[in-house]
Amino acid sequence: MLANSMTSWSGFPPLTTTVQVDEKWSYVGKKEKNCDPDRPADRLKGDCWDHVALDADSRLVVEVVVGPRTADLAHQLLDGVKGRLGGRVPALLTSDEYAAYADVIVSVFGQDVTPSRTGKPGRPAGPRKVPPAGMCYATVHKTRVKNRVVSVDERVIFGALPAGSRANTSYLERPNGTDRHRNARKGRKTYRFSKAWAAHASMTHFTLRSDNFCWAVRTLATKDASGRKHPRTPAMAAGLADHVWSLKEWVTRPGVQR
Repeated sequence: MLANSMTSWSGFPPLTTTVQVDEKWSYVGKKEKNCDPDRPADRLKGDCWDHVALDADSRLVVEVVVGPRTADLAHQLLDGVKGRLGGRVPALLTSDEYAAYADVIVSVFGQDVTPSRTGKPGRPAGPRKVPPAGMCYATVHKTRVKNRVVSVDERVIFGALPAGSRANTSYLERPNGTDRHRNARKGRKTYRFSKAWAAHASMTHFTLRSDNFCWAVRTLATKDASGRKHPRTPAMAAGLADHVWSLKEWVTRPGVQR
């Protein structure tokens, strides 16, 4: 399968310090178990995952990559996050227990160091990447009983949790449910699935990215001195917009990269 990601931000990067990443399953054409690897027509069919990175504070979808659940796609996702943040390293990155992320995070955000000479015989150690200073990576471990989550534990992989922070993916799991609701081709237990790869990827990007600018989130609303509520979108909370955009404005506004 081919991967697809959003283009870079226009103007300036979002004010992101906490990132949650997750993968959401769907399929194109037919489920993976029904695909024939020797049949060219099945090359762009089967299991398809939305790799999503979310700003936990503003609820902004920072990056999306659509494709198979592989380390290469995880690398593309986080490389896109780094580009959108202007190379800045987030203070906290949280994921589920997908094993690929630990190495990918170090590869994308890590610092190059050369160990000091030990004075002992043998070839000296060469340069290597280490976790970036000031960044914490933690995973979420869910315990299930009869397919129901009964407890959630955080596990710090490297770094130290920022004061007052908790490791979770709950802010990202909520938009996952919204996306399945708004994008009928991803609904569970339904006949409405994508028949073509390009349509699936395009619709994924449309629903997730339009939410950033056009969908006001109830919990992001602010109040003025009189107690009146003012709605805010994730893009407004992240410092990328100053009002709730209409879909027409988002689609037609010149110079805005989507």
